[in-house]
Amino acid sequence: MDKNSEIDNVDLKILSLLMENAGIAYTDIAKEIFVSPGTVHVRMKKMEQLGIVKGSHLSIDYARLGYDVTAFLGIYLEKSSFYDQAVKELLEIPEVVNVHYTTGNYSMFVKIICKDTQHLRQVLHDKIQKVSGIQRTETSISLEESINRNIKLF
Repeated sequence: MDKNSEIDNVDLKILSLLMENAGIAYTDIAKEIFVSPGTVHVRMKKMEQLGIVKGSHLSIDYARLGYDVTAFLGIYLEKSSFYDQAVKELLEIPEVVNVHYTTGNYSMFVKIICKDTQHLRQVLHDKIQKVSGIQRTETSISLEESINRNIKLF
């Protein structure tokens, strides 16, 4: 069965409004799409149970908190069988905020956030390079994030 078969236009409208503003009240969503607040609540619970909605998060400007360096790491694993163990170890490194298993040149693509280049060096040398199965890494520092958005559902 298609996992989206239980999702309809009301669900998509709810998601679209929340993706624009995660802080919008269910009552405001209900007014916007002409349903009851209870309907919005029930629909959100359903989408959580289906695994479509995986929670919510705050969008933080890390630079304003002193974390000025965002870097992307292309990671080469010795063997692809090291992936699960590497993810487990990367999860223990607080600066690692995103990990992808990829095709192409790298086995993994990782996003890390650090205070400065010295902190980045320390994370790479003392933490990332010690992860089981990592053969080598290639680091790119982000100069600016121009787009960070969700896809449009509606």
